[in-house]
Amino acid sequence: MDVKEAVKAKYGAAALQVDAGKIGCCGPSADASTGCDPITSNLYGEREASEVPEAAMRASLGCGNPTALAALREGEVVLDLGSGGGIDVLLSARRVAPGGKAYGLDTTDEMLALAEENKRKSGLTNVEFLRGDIENIPLPDGSVDVVISNCVINLSSDKDQVLREAFRVLKPGGRFAVSDVVVQGELPPAVRRSMELWVGCVAGALHETDYRQKLTAAGFKDVDVEVTRVYDLADARAFLASEGVDLAALAGEVAGKVVSAFVRASKPAACCGPRCCS
Repeated sequence: MDVKEAVKAKYGAAALQVDAGKIGCCGPSADASTGCDPITSNLYGEREASEVPEAAMRASLGCGNPTALAALREGEVVLDLGSGGGIDVLLSARRVAPGGKAYGLDTTDEMLALAEENKRKSGLTNVEFLRGDIENIPLPDGSVDVVISNCVINLSSDKDQVLREAFRVLKPGGRFAVSDVVVQGELPPAVRRSMELWVGCVAGALHETDYRQKLTAAGFKDVDVEVTRVYDLADARAFLASEGVDLAALAGEVAGKVVSAFVRASKPAACCGPRCCS
């Protein structure tokens, strides 16, 4: 099974678990002590929880809250890469109304079905979910103001293509504003090789320097990486244990080197083709 198929299998299963009421780790009271993955737990506050259907909150498997940091404005068009159960799309739709729209893009049928049901329950009309890959976004050039994502770009095996596509669909002057897992330091080879950890957001994470370089190579400017959470030894142990792989002995080598970060960049306001003129 390749990385893409492994990701689809894991997140498809997660969507079915949400339907069965078995996932719920991203709300304001969840943490690792309850058995939740420390990366996906405790990401949204009470106000945000009140703005979306319960299933959308329970289906969040991200590592941050990009809608809280992206400074969305009325009338803007937002695209969420890897939208899952739709929580960040629904929150974005409320922030860009009236006049704006929020797209969610996902490749997993089960998650798309869950997102459509959450859209129905929300009553929002400025939301559209799209089926497709983040490496080949089914939207025209220059069609969105903001690209957001929540712990999904690290799951791709072709991150350069994802960033080129994000750049393509952004309008001149548009913004890239994503939450992602980022590495600061060297991870043990056993962690990098683990498929379970790849689909769980760690093994596929870019080093901060590489993230910056890839964004610049795609044409972005004003690249900034803001650390929002550093995972300590207890977090590392809990995460490795939650993945069901025998890597707990490596927790000390992972602690402090894996962080959640808010990654910002912008598309230059004047462009000439797929890359902006220097």
